[in-house]
Order: sequence, then C-alpha cells, then structure tokens
Amino acid sequence: MFTGPGFLMSIAFLDPGNLEGDLQAGAIAGYSLLWLLLWATIMGLLIQLLSARVGVATGKHLAELCREEYPNWARVLLWIMAEVALIGADIQEVIGSAIAIQILSRGVLPLWVGVVITASDCFFFLFLENYGVRKLEAVFAVLISTMALSFAWLFGDAKPNGKELLIGLLLPRLSSKTIRQAVGVVGCVIMPHNVFLHSALVQSRKIDPNKKVQVQEALNYYSIESTIALFVSFMINLFVTTVFAKGFYGSKQAGTIGLVNAGQYLQEKYGGGLLPILYIWGIGLLAAGQSSTITGTYAGQFIMGGFLDLRMKKWLRALITRSFAIVPTMIIALIFNKSETTLDILNEWLNVLQSMQIPFALIPLLTLVSKEQVMGVFKIGPVMERVSWAVAALVIVINGYLLLDFFMAEVNGLLLGLFVCTVTMAYLAFVIYLISRDGAICSTLLRRLCNTWK
Repeated sequence: MFTGPGFLMSIAFLDPGNLEGDLQAGAIAGYSLLWLLLWATIMGLLIQLLSARVGVATGKHLAELCREEYPNWARVLLWIMAEVALIGADIQEVIGSAIAIQILSRGVLPLWVGVVITASDCFFFLFLENYGVRKLEAVFAVLISTMALSFAWLFGDAKPNGKELLIGLLLPRLSSKTIRQAVGVVGCVIMPHNVFLHSALVQSRKIDPNKKVQVQEALNYYSIESTIALFVSFMINLFVTTVFAKGFYGSKQAGTIGLVNAGQYLQEKYGGGLLPILYIWGIGLLAAGQSSTITGTYAGQFIMGGFLDLRMKKWLRALITRSFAIVPTMIIALIFNKSETTLDILNEWLNVLQSMQIPFALIPLLTLVSKEQVMGVFKIGPVMERVSWAVAALVIVINGYLLLDFFMAEVNGLLLGLFVCTVTMAYLAFVIYLISRDGAICSTLLRRLCNTWK
C-alpha cells in the first residue's frame, strides 16, 4: 500500500545533474569521496523522512503549509525561490535526456529535438496518471530498474578495484584538490524541489491525520520504503562514480569529462562488447532524464498550487510549469548544440542557482516539523530537532562554500561586485528572518537562554 512515493522521491538523487557530479568526482577524486557520497545520502534520507512526516501528519504538503504559516511577502519570495530551483533542475534534466537521445540516435537528432521529445513525454506520463497513480509508479519502477541495470552493466565492464572501493567507503579522505568535487557530491543530494515533492507524494495514500495509529503506521512504512529507495539510488551513484574512477582517475581527460562527452570517453576506454558501452550509458542517462523530468513536473504543480492556492486542470498547470523550463532549455539547445564546454559551464551555473535555494526549503521544513501547533503529537523531539538543524546547517555551509568559491572565480569588476554584495545582503537577511521566526531553533535557543538568566 505504501510503496511508491519513496521511489519517486529517490529519482531526484539520480537525475543527470547528480550523474555528472558522480562522474566528475570519480574522474578527479578517484575512490576517495565514496564515504562522503554515503553520508550525504544518509543526510538526504533524514531530510526526506522529515518531509514525509510533515505530509502524513498534517494532511498537507510543505508548500500549502508555507502559504498558511508565512506572511504574504515571505510566501511569495519562498515560491519564487522554489520555482527558480525547480527551473534550474529541470533544465539540467531536460538537457540530460536530450543528450541521451542524441547518443542513442547516433547524432542524427540534434539537441533541440531531444528537448522537444522530452518536453512532450511529460504529458504522456500525466495522461497515464489518469489510469491510477499505481500505473505511473510502475513506469517509474521500470525506469529506475533500467538505470540500475545499465550502470551495473558499466560497473561490471569496468571492474573497479574492490579494495580501493571499500577503503573509499570506510576511510574518510579529503584533499585540497578535491574540495570542489566534495562540495558537489553533498550539494547534489539535497534538491529543494524534492523536499516539497515528497511531502505531497505521501498523500497519494488515504491516511486520516486525526487517527494517530494510522499516521504512525504510515510513517513507519514510508521510512522503510524511503530507506530502501535511497539505498538503491546510492548504489547507482556508486556504480557511476567507481566506473569513472577506474577509467579516468589520474588521466589527462579527467578534468574535461562532463555529461556531454562522458559516453564517448567510456566508448574509447572500454570499447564495444555485446552492446557498445556508449549506448548502455545512453540508455541509463535517458532513464535518469525521463524519470526526473516528470517528477520535476509533479513538483512544479505542487509548488505552484500550494503557494498560490491555484485551482486549475492538471494539463494546464503542467503546461505552465513545463514552459518555465522548456523555453530557456530550447534556447540553450539551439545556441549551444555543438559546444560541450559551454554546456558544462552552464551546468555549473545551474548548480549554483539550485544551491542558493536550499535554505528556503530546509528552513521552513525544519521550522514546521518542530512546531506542535502544526504537527501535534508528531512534532519531532528535541534530540532529532538538534540533529536535523545540524545537518541542515552543514548542508547550507557546504553549499555556501560552493557559492563563495564560484563567485570568487567568476565575479570581476566593481559594479558587478557591488551588485553581488547587495544581492548577498538581501539573501542573508531573508535567511536570518526565516531562522529567527517563532518556532525556529534560534528562537527556541533564545527563549531557553532568557529562562536561564531569570
């Protein structure tokens, strides 16, 4: 009964942006960041369990709760931030699918045609949903299985070093040369739109939030399902990382490998066999792109409907949310169809764009899941609250490092520097506002401090 939402949620851990982070981590850092991939997945699991908890215990998803809990100006800003993060993720996902289609068509279909095909596919999936959410979940199960088989095949062909793999998993190692890849590994795990999505997906099952036993049972089952789903996603990410670690770590190509040319590099390194490895990579990438684009469409509907309280037909809302991503993606595909370097640079900017939005999903989630007025008896306890805020702070700080590193390298000139500083101040002011609102951990700590001095 409860199987399904967790696997749909796990797709955000397997989108083309994550795969690019995996292959770059493997090529540049070898096996040394596997331990970080493991712990990043565990942190991601914690966040997603809290998201599911909010949805099950309240009967509302996170965007709806934000609409009710925050004043209008803050609600609108949170909605804009969520949409920006979603658009960034969607562009990566659509481009990833288009690259896969280009690979599988042997270059006959240009990038922009792949974008059109991917854009139209989401409406097919929404049509399929009319026959029941279980049918849609079955399709996603097939796509995840396709990814698992494809990348496991690559893993088998590459034959990574088992000893190095175990050392990489169990022994934490980090050097100055691999910090950027380490930040990328963690940053790819927490996807802002996925935090909103999971709280909505769990409501596909009929659960009465007023019946404590029923809610607790659902939470138990969703926890098990989410853990299994993210274990599968971890294994797929591990396959990709180790394949590129075995093939390209320490090589001249290591610093130049990206999503666009990864398949060709694999083909040159590992050759053909029964089925050319280029096409195995293309099949896995296509499954990742197709599955993540439809979950992105889903998330877009929940985000727009929840924050703005819109009531419209699914196809119309899907058309609006898809247009936000497809229009800029089509422009990108037409302009940069032959430029691998430009697409990789674009991907860096999109990662930065999504990293900037992480606080605006995590802080509302942790604030709400800690409030008894919202959660009732299913409010998280003080220990879990501290652990959750510590994880959130770690993720935000790591992504903050990525932003600082990126802007230090990219921002030149006085006017641009002043503009970035102004935007940064406004950004930090909003983050501080969200943290300091009643119910957030800072407010709780301040109250306890005041009580101590009384």
